[in-house]
Amino acid sequence: MPPDPFAAVRETHIGVVFLLGDRAYKLKKPVRTGFLDFSTTARRLAACHREVELNRRLAPDVYLGVSDVTEPMHDAEGRAAAIDHLVVMRRMPGERRLSTLVRSGAPLGPGLRGLARLLAAFHARARRGPQISIEGGREALHRRWADNLAETRPVRGAVLDDAVADTIERLALRFLAGRSALFSDRQAQDRIVDGHGDLIADDVFLLDDGARVLDCLEFDDRLRYVDGLDDVAFLAMDLERLGRPDLAEGFLGAYVAFSGDPAPAGLRHHYIAYRAFVRAKVAAMRHQQGDPTAAEEVAQHAELALRHLDDGAVRLALVGGLPGTGKTTLAGGLADRFGAVLLSSDRIRKELAGLDPGAPAPAGFRQGLYDPAHTAELYDELLHRAGELLVRGESVVLDASWTSAKYRHDAAELARRTHSDLLRLQCRTTAESAGRRIRTRPAGPSDATVPVAAAMAAEADEWPEAVTIPTSATIEESLARASSVWRLAPARTEAHR
Repeated sequence: MPPDPFAAVRETHIGVVFLLGDRAYKLKKPVRTGFLDFSTTARRLAACHREVELNRRLAPDVYLGVSDVTEPMHDAEGRAAAIDHLVVMRRMPGERRLSTLVRSGAPLGPGLRGLARLLAAFHARARRGPQISIEGGREALHRRWADNLAETRPVRGAVLDDAVADTIERLALRFLAGRSALFSDRQAQDRIVDGHGDLIADDVFLLDDGARVLDCLEFDDRLRYVDGLDDVAFLAMDLERLGRPDLAEGFLGAYVAFSGDPAPAGLRHHYIAYRAFVRAKVAAMRHQQGDPTAAEEVAQHAELALRHLDDGAVRLALVGGLPGTGKTTLAGGLADRFGAVLLSSDRIRKELAGLDPGAPAPAGFRQGLYDPAHTAELYDELLHRAGELLVRGESVVLDASWTSAKYRHDAAELARRTHSDLLRLQCRTTAESAGRRIRTRPAGPSDATVPVAAAMAAEADEWPEAVTIPTSATIEESLARASSVWRLAPARTEAHR
C-alpha cells in the first residue's frame, strides 16, 4: 500500500480537510442546512470548539485545538485579523483506517475487541439524564423512523424499490408498536447516553496502542442522545456493508459482553436496520443531487435494513402435536437455532403444582394435573409468561399439545395484541413411531402414556392453519422444515390477517 501523500485535500458538503505532514486542518464551510448552521464566523468558531470538546472524549490526543485563519491586515493593536477558524488534529495514518483494513482482509479480531471495550467504557461514563433519556424512547425512535421514511418518498419507485420500502416501513413500525415495555426498560436501565452518533468505519483507526474514534456528531446534540446499543449498531452495520458480517457480529457480541447489556437479539437487529435505512436515505439524497453512483448504495443499504428487520421480527411460535410426535425436541431445537425463549407446558404444569419438573405425576386422560381446570391454568400461565417476553422484544417458542382450538385462539390474540408474528407448527408421525417413543423415553416432565395419547387424538380439534412438520425422519430434517417456516418472515404475509 503506497504511503499517504505529504499534502492532500478532502472535501464534503459541509467542510474541507487539509492534510499536511502530520497534521490535519478542518475548515467548516459557511453553509446552512436543515440540521446545522455554519453561516457566520462566530457560529463556525463555536462549532470548532464544540467539535474538539466532544471528540476528545474518545480521541484526546488527536484533537489538538482550534486555530485561526488570518489575513495580512492587522487590527489597531497590531494583531492579525481572524477571518475563519480550523480544527487542528493529529493526522491519522490512512492505512490504519478501519474501512481500509476491512477491505484489505487484515486480521481484525483483537482490534475490534479492543474497540468494543473502549466504546463500552465510553458509554459507561457518558452523560445521562432526563433530556437524554427521552431521545431513546419508543416515541422518539418512531419519530426518527417516520421522518426518514417521509424523506425517502420522493425517490420511491426510482432508486428505492417501492415494495422494499413498504415492507421496511411495515416491519419497522410493527416492531415499535408492540415493544413499549422494552424501550421503557432501556430508559429505566440508563442505557440512553450522550454517545458518538455517527460511528462508521471511515472514522475509526486501529493503531498499535489502541483505537481512535473520530468525528462524532457535534452540530445537533439530540442526534448523539442514543441507546448505547444503537450507537455501536451503526458500526456493525457498516462492517456488514463492507462485506464482513462475521466482523460485525463479533464486534457487537464483544460490546454486549463488555457492557453487560441484556438486550434481546431483536433490538440489535432493529438498530442495525435503522442505521442502514438512514444511510439509504442519505445515498438517495446524493443521487437526487446528481451522483449516479449512489443508486447502488441505496439498494445495498435498503436490502441490509430489510434483512435485519426480518431477522429481528418478534415471533410467537406454537409447536404442537400429540404425545410422542417429537414436538418437545423440535421446539428446543428451534429456540436454540434462533435465540428464542423456550416455554414448556410439561415443566410449567409441574411448577404450578409445586412439583419438581422431573417428578412423575401420572394420571388418566383429563384427570389429576391434567384435568380441565389445571389445563386452563397452565395455558393462562404459558401465555402470560410469553406476553411478558414478547413486549420486551424476545421471540418465544411454546411447547404444548395445542389440541384445543380455544387455547390456539388465545395465543393468536396474544400475538395480535403484542404485534408479534404467529407461527403454527404441528408435529406429526405414525402412531407406531409415537407409541415407541412414549414407551422408551427416559423419565422427565411428560407423563403421557399411549392410552392418553389415543384419547387426546380422538378429541383434538382440527388445526388447519398449522404447517405440518413430519417427524418420522431425523430431527435435522424436521428442524430444517420448521426453520424454513420461521425464516419466511411471516410479518410480510400475516401482519394484517
